[in-house]
Amino acid sequence: MRLIRPGRLAARFSALLGLCLTLLVIAPAMAQDDLDGLLPVTEAYKLSADASTPGVVKLHWTIAPDYYLYRGRMKFKAGEGVTLGEAQLPDGEKHHDEYLGDVETYHHGIDATVPYTLASGATRLKLTVQYQGCHEVDPKICYPPHTEQLDLALPTGPAQAGPSLGAALGKLGSSRAGEGAALPAEQAFQFEALAKDRQHLLLRWNMPKGYYLYRDQTTLRLKDAGDLTLGEPAWPAGVAHDDAHFGQTTVFFDQVELPVAIHGDTTGRQSVTLEASFQGCQDGGLCYPVMTRTLTVDLGGAAPVVGPSAAPAPETPPASATSRSPRIGLLSALLLALAGGLVLNLMPCVLPVLAIKAVGLLESGESHARARAHALSYSAGVLSSFALIGIVILVLRSAGQAMGWGAQLQQPLVVGVLACVMVAVGLSMSGVVQFGASLGNVGQSLASRSGHAGHFFTGVLAVVVASPCTAPFMGSALVYAFAAPMLYALLVLLMLGVGLALPFLLVAFVPALARLLPRPGAWMETLKQVLAFPMYLTAAWLVWVLAHQRGADAVGLVLVAAVMLAATLWWFERSRTRGVASKLAVAVLAVLTALPLYQLGQLPPPAQTATVAEGVVAFSPEKLAELRKAGVPVFVDMTADWCVTCKANEHAVLDTEAFRELLRKTGAVYMKGDWTDVNPTIAAFLQQYNSPGVPLYVVFPKGGGEGHMLPTVLTSSMVEEALTKAAGTPVASNP
Repeated sequence: MRLIRPGRLAARFSALLGLCLTLLVIAPAMAQDDLDGLLPVTEAYKLSADASTPGVVKLHWTIAPDYYLYRGRMKFKAGEGVTLGEAQLPDGEKHHDEYLGDVETYHHGIDATVPYTLASGATRLKLTVQYQGCHEVDPKICYPPHTEQLDLALPTGPAQAGPSLGAALGKLGSSRAGEGAALPAEQAFQFEALAKDRQHLLLRWNMPKGYYLYRDQTTLRLKDAGDLTLGEPAWPAGVAHDDAHFGQTTVFFDQVELPVAIHGDTTGRQSVTLEASFQGCQDGGLCYPVMTRTLTVDLGGAAPVVGPSAAPAPETPPASATSRSPRIGLLSALLLALAGGLVLNLMPCVLPVLAIKAVGLLESGESHARARAHALSYSAGVLSSFALIGIVILVLRSAGQAMGWGAQLQQPLVVGVLACVMVAVGLSMSGVVQFGASLGNVGQSLASRSGHAGHFFTGVLAVVVASPCTAPFMGSALVYAFAAPMLYALLVLLMLGVGLALPFLLVAFVPALARLLPRPGAWMETLKQVLAFPMYLTAAWLVWVLAHQRGADAVGLVLVAAVMLAATLWWFERSRTRGVASKLAVAVLAVLTALPLYQLGQLPPPAQTATVAEGVVAFSPEKLAELRKAGVPVFVDMTADWCVTCKANEHAVLDTEAFRELLRKTGAVYMKGDWTDVNPTIAAFLQQYNSPGVPLYVVFPKGGGEGHMLPTVLTSSMVEEALTKAAGTPVASNP
């Protein structure tokens, strides 16, 4: 292999002559030290190819550090029996080269796709790939053009046999395809866009049955839009798919709606031009090359702009989908969040933390200063936790993911760790181990770091255990926060934290309320030990949730972790007055506590089995559509084992004989969806109805039409009224 070093003289000639002269004249005189460490061309630019997708070959170059490739020096030549289409290369880094003029270069790596068609009877794909690059560290060394011959096996499947892809699609352009045949791209992937308002677009893909769209192969941009840019798309939950080329990826069947925000001032603009590139496949058949559609979207109205050969736009989401979240402003959302945080203090899931705070306030009863410091540290923990939740939600939303209220409890590791935390808090209150200031030192100042830290993390714990609950007023505020701009979303979540912390702030800062508290004394130690038992019960509830998520093995692991945690804390208390070896034993026990929790995170979900009760239909979109088509009223209940509000509603209303009698009287079907574990189908249904989490209750009338959402906290009269109205029967009047 001969290499060239560019010189000043070459700049006076054309690109090709310059490269040739430096190759012939300068290369023989190059010093050996200039070549030390220079990689062979096939190691500097490692080329791999994949022809597993019919109709397109995918090329990837892995480029070594300090090397780059020229975009304009890439050439592709078809072998025998192969016809190549136009190669699709990404934009490179633009700069001026002293020999080639204005060029684009690639660093680190590049993916390219080349569509192709095959002659009848072809069994292999042969093509020639040529490329050229340079080593950019001084002295700059450029390789001569390098050529590689590719001979690739073809995938098996419907797309290989018979005519080429282009011919097949051409024949289908004027007639409907037979069963199993591939539709033209315009029919297989109907694409449209509309303006929800001047700053928000809604994109929609409609696909026939058996076709799917890749989420991660979709790119969107505005053309000739000046300072306007698109925000991160808010992708709904899709279907996990193990793809031959892309590996584990996410795809969408049937229909997908994608909200996208426009960043920038749209004042004075009547429309924007959207360019969308995407790729999809026929399930079990061929995969289409990347498609690019350009649409002009009217910003003055909501009428959709439909692409070529697209069907009429489907109905917009049901108006009742926003019944839980009317179009409220920021002030209304803040007031609702404040009220929801206040009510959250009364929910059963927050009871264990209220127990801790009750003891803390009694401890500080002799000093207003201590009470204020206590309440402020606790409030700081609450507000910091809500701020962190807001940041996580915004990060996930910008990455195209979704997060529901309380959805962290879908992760078995989180549930297991939280159960151990509740055990640790209970053991502390039982006197096995002491964290921070003890109850006996009532007169001692709590201004130390440990005292403030204890109150702060009590606030953090309050938010964690409150997440399984959805209080009245919270629904609309959370929906607003989960879709609002970043600053507004953080303000709403922080106001929810203010509501949660407000009762303790009032007691600490209003002397009249503080005087209502009993005087501290020795009886508080007994109270503290009694209040440990709600902590143990909460841990038991979390283990029950874990059993539903991962089965008996998960229960065994978390129980072992709890026992090891108890041993760790017991020995930690004894090691306070002992030497280094005793403290080292604490560290060993802590590691032994973490091991079963690590194994818990590795457990796979159990096999899916129908576990719904008698007379209850498991939720599926197909079954719901079938029942609605048959004219049957349907009561849909989206629930989860970790959702305390859901369980309270079931106990009070849905698991009663009166509710079952109401179902019989109205002829309604009770359909239940379980969101205890991650379930993209249920997540998509929640998103369809703008619900931030569970519970979600939707009643569908028997004559068709929109579903009616119910509040998160149910009453028997409310459910009876909704079902009788859905069934078209008169509502019985109360005497």
